[in-house]
Amino acid sequence: MWRGIRYIFEKSGFAIAAVLLSLLAVACGTGIEVTDHVTDKDVQRVLEQGEIKQQSISLTPYDDSLSVWRVGKRFWVADNRVRELMVHQSDYDLDTINLAGHVLTFQDAISALSYTGDENKVDIWFVDEADSRSYVYRFGMPKEAVGRGVSLPLLIDMDLVEHYAQQIQGKDYFIRTPIWYDRANEQMMNGRHFVKVHIDSVLPGNVVFPMRLLFTSDTGERAMVWMTENTSSMLGRDFDSMFSLNDPHLSYPTITDATWNLITRSQVVEGMTKEECRLSLGNPKSINERPDQSGMKEYWYYDGGSYLYFVDGLLNQFRR
Repeated sequence: MWRGIRYIFEKSGFAIAAVLLSLLAVACGTGIEVTDHVTDKDVQRVLEQGEIKQQSISLTPYDDSLSVWRVGKRFWVADNRVRELMVHQSDYDLDTINLAGHVLTFQDAISALSYTGDENKVDIWFVDEADSRSYVYRFGMPKEAVGRGVSLPLLIDMDLVEHYAQQIQGKDYFIRTPIWYDRANEQMMNGRHFVKVHIDSVLPGNVVFPMRLLFTSDTGERAMVWMTENTSSMLGRDFDSMFSLNDPHLSYPTITDATWNLITRSQVVEGMTKEECRLSLGNPKSINERPDQSGMKEYWYYDGGSYLYFVDGLLNQFRR
């Protein structure tokens, strides 16, 4: 246990180590034995929390509600299934209309009666910018309940997209995720992480991720990532999780440029340390330690049958 605490002091300083020490003190105060429960994962979790706090960009969150909408507010249609939420219009057949990719402008919001006669829904009136057709979008909440943090299914608020674009578009950051997508076909591609990128534009996304960030890497690669709002409950795809202001390599001065180049490409070679492998591939799904007379042996297992095999802290064998 104390070896783990010393490791935290060496890597992250007093502040983060104090957090873990305080947790241990509380547990000891209850009479619970904690010596055998301070694992490598516990140490890494605290280190990661400290790193995220230090590198967080903290964009200003988007704040909006139906009560402040003005006529002309624009919404991007992310999926053609939006017509299933529309109230049928007598002058044209909704089933034959493809609205995906269109922009609808807000006109009005009126409380609507349910089949039981209660006002428990709201009808939102839109006009299509492309052909000036009117549509009535029925939202399953009372008008007064459509407040902050409530989004319209299958529609993307263009003010939200612009809000984040104003904060990050045209700026340089270091990307923290290797999960990149091709701009043309939106297929996943081989990306790199911990490299500098320039944010070219912020565009409306899809039904899961409301925004697409188009960027150009330091070597000229043109790609994109999907992004959620900073307040989203979906972990790992908000801006703070995917980007940092500072070069992450500066936090690891002992890692050579050659090894860092492998890390940015999510590659490993024999002889790399556990820290270098974790930076390259992320945290393993499970760890199995096997001490013997020749030293400490450790297996890291990842999804898909991949594993890393360490002897005394250095990568000895792996399967990717």
